[in-house]
Amino acid sequence: QVKLTESGGGLVQPGGSLRLSCAASGVTLDYYRIGWFRQAPGKEREGVSSIRSSDGGTYYADSVKGRFTISRDNAKNTVYLQMASLKPEDTAIYYCAVSYGDSWGDPTYVDHWGQGTQVTVSS
Repeated sequence: QVKLTESGGGLVQPGGSLRLSCAASGVTLDYYRIGWFRQAPGKEREGVSSIRSSDGGTYYADSVKGRFTISRDNAKNTVYLQMASLKPEDTAIYYCAVSYGDSWGDPTYVDHWGQGTQVTVSS
């Protein structure tokens, strides 16, 4: 059984930084993508960033390129999302997710979800 547990959300001022963590267990296939989606109130869930298990290849949504960095610690089975230069429009619930495919835009292709962690960017 796959379990994804997020942590690290909170309230931060515009321009600030925050790091999200996702501890993963039970992922048995060799090839998958793991990363983050987010959903703001009244908006659709969107893919933010992911990292590929096979070669560490990364994906970033245009809206976060240059500000967010995804990384992984294989020994801890944990994926991190370092978020910098945060903007109010980054406010959302951030969900850790696993997909056995190679795309990261459509949430319908996600196979496993975490429970989500709230990120609020406000002064």
